[in-house]
Amino acid sequence: MTTAALDARAGRRCHNALNSLHSTHYFSPDLGRELGALGVTDARAVNFAVRAAALGAVGAGVVTAAFYNYKHDLVARHVPAVWEKLTPQQALAARLRAVDATLRRLLGAQAVASAEMAEAAELALRAAGGCSRSARPLYSAHADLPVPDAPHLALWHAATLLREHRGDGHLAALTTAGLDGLEALVTHTATGKGMAPKWILSTRGWTQEEWDAATGRLRERGIVDAAGELTEEGTALREGIERETDRLDAAPYAHLGAEGVARLTELGSAFARAALEAGAFPADLLAKR
Repeated sequence: MTTAALDARAGRRCHNALNSLHSTHYFSPDLGRELGALGVTDARAVNFAVRAAALGAVGAGVVTAAFYNYKHDLVARHVPAVWEKLTPQQALAARLRAVDATLRRLLGAQAVASAEMAEAAELALRAAGGCSRSARPLYSAHADLPVPDAPHLALWHAATLLREHRGDGHLAALTTAGLDGLEALVTHTATGKGMAPKWILSTRGWTQEEWDAATGRLRERGIVDAAGELTEEGTALREGIERETDRLDAAPYAHLGAEGVARLTELGSAFARAALEAGAFPADLLAKR
């Protein structure tokens, strides 16, 4: 019996499906409600608190480094001040409660309790078992957290591990390509796959003037043209970054195997579509090209 070979982009496709499911809570009113009850009401402070909590009560420098594309001034406005209102442990517990409520609302009780959910959780956790801690601070911090008992929360936890593992590797690829945090956002938006500029400017702390300056630097390098669109060189640069990210993130999917990856992608995509159809994300979130 032969084992099917893993397609070069299979891991990317699987990650994209699971990342969509992971990301639903960032746009959920449940997250704001849970953190608001603990005294954190600013949406950006909420984001920093729940995603950085696995690192402990760290300062702004660590968060800026780990998150990469947020302006440090914005991070420093909320970190470490947010830890005066709640502990990292409280933030993690509140995040998990919000995820529970969000997935139950978006997917429904039947899907949450389904055999498919349990199967997806088992496959995703098995894939995460192939991840590496080396030079991956956000993944490694989350890998220290316990796996929740409920299958839908276990799937979300595993999706988080896979997301942060790929994300940490992606930052290495961006650094090697010579793109700073804002330039990375500008070029990703220019692919038509990133967040719309208005969302970036409202959540990442950058000004329009800084966005325009970054675009100017990229234009001088031949990465974008006068209209801010990717040139051939820019398209090749972004494609190269994604290929390098795939390479750095190959281990968990090789560990799971081609058949397992295909099945996990199928299950994850179905859950992600259901969440999208239930209104998980703002209609104007993504850049349009």
